[in-house]
Amino acid sequence: MPQPTTQERRIRKRTTGLSGYRRLFGLPGARAFTAGNLLARLPMGMFSVSAVVMIAGARGSYALAGAVTATGLAATAVAGPFVARLVDRHGQARIALPATVVSVLGSLALLLCVRCDAPDWTLFAAYACTATTPNTGGLSRARWAHLLRDDPGALHTANAFEQAADELCFMLGPVLASFLTGTFFPEAGTLTGAVLLLAGMLLFTAQRATEPPPTARSQGPSPLRGPGIPALLVCFTATGAVFGSLEVVTLAHADAQGHRAAGGAVLALQAAGSCAAGLAYGAFGSTRPRLVPCLAAMAALMVLPRAAAGTGSLVVLAGALLVAGMATAPTMVTAMALVQRRTPAGRLNEGMSLMVTGLLAGIACGSAAGGWAAERLSPVTAFAVPAAAAFLALLVGVAGGREGARRRPRHSV
Repeated sequence: MPQPTTQERRIRKRTTGLSGYRRLFGLPGARAFTAGNLLARLPMGMFSVSAVVMIAGARGSYALAGAVTATGLAATAVAGPFVARLVDRHGQARIALPATVVSVLGSLALLLCVRCDAPDWTLFAAYACTATTPNTGGLSRARWAHLLRDDPGALHTANAFEQAADELCFMLGPVLASFLTGTFFPEAGTLTGAVLLLAGMLLFTAQRATEPPPTARSQGPSPLRGPGIPALLVCFTATGAVFGSLEVVTLAHADAQGHRAAGGAVLALQAAGSCAAGLAYGAFGSTRPRLVPCLAAMAALMVLPRAAAGTGSLVVLAGALLVAGMATAPTMVTAMALVQRRTPAGRLNEGMSLMVTGLLAGIACGSAAGGWAAERLSPVTAFAVPAAAAFLALLVGVAGGREGARRRPRHSV
């Protein structure tokens, strides 16, 4: 096994610990594009909640609201990789900003359709237009990958920060949406989200110095043909099922205990645990992406919520979710690092967008499975769904690791 060079040891030393984050944001332009991206990313956790509250309040149907948001999710799964491919070919500023404008117009159209009591089909059409929203997290990760292409230690720290930012935005987004729709008027969440998305993307795309150069005609094959990418896609889908089912089952359990309003706060602890673990993993974790140990930890910890729910105490369940959440961010950071390594050159945004598509599909399937189990079985028994999804991700990771070992004996999964 080759020994690290003196330069590699210096890189590792200066990117280990909390100093790694200070070094990241000392790079020229890093603070500006990060601020813009976070501003644009926060609405990702707001739009669904805002749409459900707005539509259900005006039309008196949660079924219609759920169907509209599901349509938007399906449209995003189809449009996301296509938008990302255009970003790779033509650049972030040239594609992401116009795509954001179309998405914002879709949100405003939805608001007007609800406000003006337009036919139900117009809600589906308007919300489907929001599928052009760029993968904001992927855009930021692509910038870090470009800036830190010769520094794997710093890139590991950057990926961990991005995952923690995802968790933070998806934790704060629903809370902000609920506050706005409940305090002001039902359309306030959608309107605020649209403004934040456009303002953040304007600031982000204005930072041209850190933008990765476009690859007009990539010679690389489709990301799906990359070694180990199909297995990673299934892992992302199974992990999404963990997230989707855990959210629905936890809310159902809190409702069954007579504490419906506390369900969101309990889920926030799971996201908080993941956010903290992601930051710690970026500061002190290994820079070599080893996915199977992370998946094993997630599978083991996802057993805790099922055991805690059996006690009947929401406080115990909150503690279990806090601990269980600590496995999700390191898993996502490691999986995304493998995607970056294995995606063909010039198609990084497309590869990451495919993984997000798999994650969204998993969330949708997990939500449906968790809801079915909570209703047909019991909220306590339904906690077996996220645990089963986590074990499925582990099995796929082990199988993918063995296949990768046969193809690439120098890399470990």
